[in-house]
Amino acid sequence: MSLGVDDPDRQRAADDTPDPKARLRALAHPLRMRILSLLTTTAMTAAEVARELDLTHANASYHLRHLLAAGLVEAAGEERIRGGVAKRYRHDPTIDHGWRAPVPEGSEATPEHRLVYAALSAELRRRSAELLRGPGSFLTDAEFWVDPETWTEIRDAIAEASARLHQAARPPRTPGTQRVSATVALFRMKG
Repeated sequence: MSLGVDDPDRQRAADDTPDPKARLRALAHPLRMRILSLLTTTAMTAAEVARELDLTHANASYHLRHLLAAGLVEAAGEERIRGGVAKRYRHDPTIDHGWRAPVPEGSEATPEHRLVYAALSAELRRRSAELLRGPGSFLTDAEFWVDPETWTEIRDAIAEASARLHQAARPPRTPGTQRVSATVALFRMKG
């Protein structure tokens, strides 16, 4: 069952917008980033998240509560399972929670921002252990000096490609799909 916009839980979550620092702290754990990726494609219960990521149910529930409190996932319905009620959660990547480009123009990154980048780094190390070599892989790493127009054009093109990946994502193990990894971090530097 899908909850509508007039759902009281969803409305309460919208009214109690978490502090941006709370969102960043919630993201500063690689496992929570994996959960967000998983919930981008489909709504899942804590038990389903636990099975997919090989976690205990308690551990999945703990991390889902943090993501829900930070406003990064939303309740997406409930279902009766063996006499109990299980909540479904989902992540909507089209909502700008302020963490994808959280550093205001010309300001320094906060310790919370650095934690998110450290979590991304840890997640990239984990994923690289499952890397399949071949023509389908692409890697770039660079520190350049470019004009502002080029920077804006390339940043926007990569943001569009990222949005397309999120839109194309399907539930885990959907027939005809392949598991892929995408980690992109673009930012201006001091200098």
